[in-house]
Amino acid sequence: MQLIRAIIRPEKTTQVITELLHAGFPALTKMDVVGRGKQKGITIGDMHYDEIPKQMILIVARDEDRETITGIIMRTARTGEGHFGDGRIFVSPVEKAWTISSGAEEL
Repeated sequence: MQLIRAIIRPEKTTQVITELLHAGFPALTKMDVVGRGKQKGITIGDMHYDEIPKQMILIVARDEDRETITGIIMRTARTGEGHFGDGRIFVSPVEKAWTISSGAEEL
């Protein structure tokens, strides 16, 4: 299993979630986050914004679905070539998982 963490622009969240659902991946967790990338925030006029609002989507998926899911997120969350701030995707292995209601271990 793989944990896929995608940090994306808030205005792209609904579209990404809809595309994942249509592709057969309905299970996810979504949360509001703030942060900054390599550009260290943005400056608009005299104001510097150090923490930019984003959304983080967490998905635990089978190994064989990793490329499909990351491809959907990449394609759907992108605003255009060369645009900074579209987000990042991180993939990590999941050693074990349990369903709390049944106590069943998932592999």
